[in-house]
Amino acid sequence: MNYKYSRLYFSPVAPLECVTLCSRCKQMNRGERGGMAAALALTSALSFGAADFLGGLAARRCSALTVTGVSQLAGLMVLVPALLVFDGVLSMAAIWTGALAGLAGAGGLVLYLRSLAIGPMSLVAPVAAVVGAALPVAAGVVAGERPPRLALAGVAIGLAAVWLATGQGRRRNSAHAHAQGPLLALLAGLAFGAFFIFLDATPADSGAWPLVAARGASLIVLTVAATSLRRPLPSRKILPVAAVSGGLDMAANLLFLAATRTGLLTLTALLASLYPVVVVLLAWRLMAERLTRAQLLGVVMALAAVGLIAAAP
Repeated sequence: MNYKYSRLYFSPVAPLECVTLCSRCKQMNRGERGGMAAALALTSALSFGAADFLGGLAARRCSALTVTGVSQLAGLMVLVPALLVFDGVLSMAAIWTGALAGLAGAGGLVLYLRSLAIGPMSLVAPVAAVVGAALPVAAGVVAGERPPRLALAGVAIGLAAVWLATGQGRRRNSAHAHAQGPLLALLAGLAFGAFFIFLDATPADSGAWPLVAARGASLIVLTVAATSLRRPLPSRKILPVAAVSGGLDMAANLLFLAATRTGLLTLTALLASLYPVVVVLLAWRLMAERLTRAQLLGVVMALAAVGLIAAAP
């Protein structure tokens, strides 16, 4: 299968070409594997949500850049054993697409945590989540993916669910938000969307090697940035929280990678982007945060979207 990617190593449009080639294969194999891909993507959303919740707690007492660096390093403890489980072929295509995914993901996470720190979550989180879901959906359609109508209905409901579940209803607070908050959230969403697209573009026979390249690239950039900015290390109380967040984040990456290998990007990216629902529910259960009617409606709509996508032929 590697011959498909040999001409793409130095092509400026390689990511879209890779997505197009992968999409054609997935369209033919969608039937029996669609349910498994949906289950994997949904599980990755659960893991992403738990990781973001813990990362947000850690970022309240430490800089977003430091928390991201520690979590990225801790994720290696999950990635190394995964290399033994997921057999794959190491290639240049796997390295550079994985590295691009890592840079996009790390940059998005730093921007996301920073935007949450300077702007209300009710305004910031929906922007990042919806943009992060819409970009890969659009890329999949451009690349030739044609999901069933039932699944498309699920995608539309899911995008609305992400917006509602993250609490966009408190408009009165938006006037007091930091001017940079929404802009940073928009950039974070674009970065998250690019992360999904680049992972989908990795060769199907590369196993977990793209995530090795992703983690290596992100750690190099984050280390240089943290050192140059002289960010302090987290305290002993914060370190375990950031480490667990990193482990969950890497587990989510592995689950999404497995999902996108067998399912359409338009569907797997949407399901993986339901992570804000998990964050909202954890905050409600563990931190006694109240859910608005809009958030409750968003949770119900998210469940409906999952059902439609999973039931699509």
